[in-house]
Amino acid sequence: MDDDVKGPDDLKATLEDGLLETMTQAARRGGAIALDYFRPGERTSARIDSKEGGSPVTEADHAVDAFLTKELRSALPEAGWLSEETIDDPERLTRDLVFIVDPIDGTRAFMSGDARWAVCVALVAQGKPVAGIIHLPALEQTFIAHLGGGAFLNDRPIAASTRPSLSGGLIAGPAQMLRDLAGAGMDFRAEPRIPSLALRFARVAEGSLDAGMASTNACDWDIAAADIILQEAGGGLTDPHGASPLYNRPATRHGLLGAAPGHLKDEVTAILRRSLGGKQG
Repeated sequence: MDDDVKGPDDLKATLEDGLLETMTQAARRGGAIALDYFRPGERTSARIDSKEGGSPVTEADHAVDAFLTKELRSALPEAGWLSEETIDDPERLTRDLVFIVDPIDGTRAFMSGDARWAVCVALVAQGKPVAGIIHLPALEQTFIAHLGGGAFLNDRPIAASTRPSLSGGLIAGPAQMLRDLAGAGMDFRAEPRIPSLALRFARVAEGSLDAGMASTNACDWDIAAADIILQEAGGGLTDPHGASPLYNRPATRHGLLGAAPGHLKDEVTAILRRSLGGKQG
């Protein structure tokens, strides 16, 4: 790989000349490592520990993280590194390019034998995602996108919903947020809980969901890959103020977020603003 990626054209060429394929294969091979510990419908064979704060982490998370660290950092040495399972190094903040990785998004699903978990790999340039892969090994699905290259699921082009409004649409999100929408009289259909946030947003990108919501505390590694996939599919992420997320900042956590086709952004932004108002009131 070119060790001096300077501008958008250089980066796009680097991705298309092999970096995107390297990222994709790394995500798939990392998924194969996790599959060795996965037991459909049963408890994982992996050892389970607790992180600070009480959230679970398995030996599979650590194994995938170690593999991705080696493969991706050797592919693009000038890029910084941010992963859910790697101790954060603020040196990443000095880098224009950063890999943002979630070795297993949906660890609790993975642990319980639910197939809806993903390996997420994103490349961010100056705070914005330029390439992303969401690989779901147990479902044999891979979402891929890079800036200006379109979005794909298993090599098939995908696009966000063309529904003219969210009225009657299918929405996924936290149960309380959906109850609040119903209580406010909004007409919509609720999708049962999707344990992987990356998958929730990817389904908006493929058009099988009309919108997806996320409560506060989603982290860069949960959403960066999905963000570029959404953008290339004609959608995007928004916060209650209509702004898109920025990545590789000192704080990696985000507030309320919504995923939607571009023409429904204002509706989703209004929903998030209403939810934010309720939390503050």
